[in-house]
Amino acid sequence: MSDTTELSKRDPSAVTRSESAPSARRMTITPAVDIYEDTQGVTLWADLPGVTRDKLDVRVHDSNLAIEAEAVVPTPANLRLQHAEVREPRFARTFALSPDFDTSKIEASLKDGVLKLTIPRRDEARPRRIEVRTG
Repeated sequence: MSDTTELSKRDPSAVTRSESAPSARRMTITPAVDIYEDTQGVTLWADLPGVTRDKLDVRVHDSNLAIEAEAVVPTPANLRLQHAEVREPRFARTFALSPDFDTSKIEASLKDGVLKLTIPRRDEARPRRIEVRTG
């Protein structure tokens, strides 16, 4: 990533708990991401194990990209749960996008618990070669 492009601000805590209702404590996990940048834009891969498309919400507002999702942890019908350490975790992560990116052209796909986002640069923000004439 270049020094001038600010894509993310990492929250120091990877896991937080929602304390709104003590009996309904829910873990919020900050998903791990890989981010690659080139002259065309940025590609972001986020690990969201157990997340289905209908439980995934990707939004852009005021140059902020937000990813929120809930994992589905299937439990067989004939099995009685005695103890669970992770029950339907919630994933959440937000990124601050530079104005160099064209947020109207973001593409997203989800496959095998991995979200792939392609965020292209605006045409005017892409590097271009300038021909120099002599004479």
